[in-house]
Amino acid sequence: MTLREINFDGLVGPSHNYAGLSLGNLASARNYGSMSHPRAAALEGLVKMRANLDLGLLQGLFVPHARPNRAWLASLSTTADAAGPVLVANALSASPMWAANAATVSPAPDAADGRCHLSVANLMTMPHRSHEWPGTLSQLQLAFADPAHFVVHGPVPPPFGDEGAANHMRLCEGHDVPGVEVFVYGVAGGPFPARQHREASNAVARAHRLDPARTIFAQQSPEAIAAGAFHNDVVAVANERVLFVHEQAFADPLAVYDALRRLLPEVEIVEVPASAVSLADAISSYLFNAQLVTLPEGGMALIVPAEAIETPPVAVWLDGLLARNGPIRRVVPVDVRGSMANGGGPACLRLRVVADPETIDPRFLADHAKLDSIAVVIEREWPETIAVEDLERPALWDKLETARAMLLRSLELEVLI
Repeated sequence: MTLREINFDGLVGPSHNYAGLSLGNLASARNYGSMSHPRAAALEGLVKMRANLDLGLLQGLFVPHARPNRAWLASLSTTADAAGPVLVANALSASPMWAANAATVSPAPDAADGRCHLSVANLMTMPHRSHEWPGTLSQLQLAFADPAHFVVHGPVPPPFGDEGAANHMRLCEGHDVPGVEVFVYGVAGGPFPARQHREASNAVARAHRLDPARTIFAQQSPEAIAAGAFHNDVVAVANERVLFVHEQAFADPLAVYDALRRLLPEVEIVEVPASAVSLADAISSYLFNAQLVTLPEGGMALIVPAEAIETPPVAVWLDGLLARNGPIRRVVPVDVRGSMANGGGPACLRLRVVADPETIDPRFLADHAKLDSIAVVIEREWPETIAVEDLERPALWDKLETARAMLLRSLELEVLI
């Protein structure tokens, strides 16, 4: 069995809008009420996936959830035409596009039973995200259905908040050997809630049958949360032996670094000092919400949003990073402005899974031809624009449901309708 890292990107759904539902997400709040462009944002996501394929990386995808979520509204004893603007906006959220929050993934080499474990995130802190997990679980159970290689777990129960891989990192000598898993939890950061609870991280680690001696639980710094780093992946990202991290990411960074060096002596910690890149610039540019990937020809690339290159202190620091000829050899900017305007960069859009591609349902794996066919559906069916006031219009709901159904049929995933 050949284990490879596969990045599963969430397709930007046809209901992509700026309703400002995410407390603590500064971009979401800043763009509340703006006109969204679902078609353009979805096509941006496809361009990003194509670029990854061109780098020689393996690419997967997850499809948008049913929107409006009529089942969720029914559980609240209401319907889309009676729920009122707040519940309707929550029922129409396209937030499943951020696949980093879909689940926490532990590859087979880390688990005692030698299988890859995936725990769907409950996302209970935010109402618009709390109803995602059933739709996500159904896709995970299809994509990773082989019981010889995968175990798919349901969500950690309330009241313990779990937001998935956005608060989880894995460091290792190679993707196919046992690694060190880092679970990052939070406490309240100023006016904003901590979304990842220590108890939820502990539960996921137990469910995945991880070796406690090779598992680290690290507290995110309250300063980072207060500054708008609502997930750890806004201030840190890891790949194989490299941790790329802001100086203020953790409450006790030296303890985290010492633990990593003890468990993985080969670890390379690339710390960005606050004196060079402030938390404010790191968060507005999403420098760390990047994909740090190993290239087939060797070396690593940092796939960053275009906003990182356009932020002067960040651009200067990245130039210096490449000049040092360290483990990160390339910086690849991508345009995901539609997602960025709602607070999600390149890393938010993807879930990393280390597995043998032959063991995964091929309907969830992407190549250029499949992305071409998806683009045709998006260009034909996705709304060009959505204003916040459109969210209460039944004609829009019908269009959204038709668009998703057309996509699922094109991918032979009608079972998800």
